[in-house]
Amino acid sequence: MLYVLVGEDKPDSSEQRLASRPTHLSRLQALQAEGLIVLAGPMPAIDSPDPGPAGFSGSLIVAEFESQAAAEAWLAADPYVAAGVFAKTWVRPFKQVFPQ
Repeated sequence: MLYVLVGEDKPDSSEQRLASRPTHLSRLQALQAEGLIVLAGPMPAIDSPDPGPAGFSGSLIVAEFESQAAAEAWLAADPYVAAGVFAKTWVRPFKQVFPQ
């Protein structure tokens, strides 16, 4: 089943995000290699694809996992969590309707 995984950034966490990014991306690339990612990326803090010093307000992933517990465990092990980038994380089941 698909799940939405969201991490909401703590204020002033840009340095931690940047330092942890290579390991974070490596984990996403592993999911992608397994064909499990629908989409993933950061959410800019401002209305711009390149937010510059404003940074990001969080990250969103839509991916397939065996269960919600598996998705939650995967997110809990993310380098952004370990580095203290996220103030809050959550996982919800997701039913994709479009595109078909």
